[in-house]
Amino acid sequence: MIRILFVCWGNICRSPMAEFILKDMVAKRGIAEEFHIESAATSTEEIGNPVYPPAKRELMAHGIGTSENELGLSMKRARQLSRDDYDKWDYIIGMEQLNMSYMHRILGGDPEGKVRLLMDFADKEEDIDDPWYTGDFAGVYRQILEGCEALLSKLDVTGGK
Repeated sequence: MIRILFVCWGNICRSPMAEFILKDMVAKRGIAEEFHIESAATSTEEIGNPVYPPAKRELMAHGIGTSENELGLSMKRARQLSRDDYDKWDYIIGMEQLNMSYMHRILGGDPEGKVRLLMDFADKEEDIDDPWYTGDFAGVYRQILEGCEALLSKLDVTGGK
């Protein structure tokens, strides 16, 4: 099983969007049982809160989190990354450079090279902007989709599609 944890500042926009985009992708490819996918925050300010409504609406606009394809979106609550997470995950994927510095601090380093930026998998040196500030949830969705497609390609798991 491949264990992937997505991380952003508050765990209410980008990282849960990545969590559910990837869950949707692997489900549609028939390989969901090969993955365990979650998300977390570097900060504590949103802990326990659900996915931010505009982020949830963007996912639902793409058929993710709907009654036909719920994937657990309605139950998602923000949680903070912890030092113990390092040993539990194969990939710990941040959305931007700022996340990376906090992730390294919380995790106590990255001796096994598990901590990466999502867009690194797409061979792009770019951050995924925080839509909490930009309001561009559609643009963030497209970026995350590109990053997740590239991640699956690098993992070489296609499920026959």
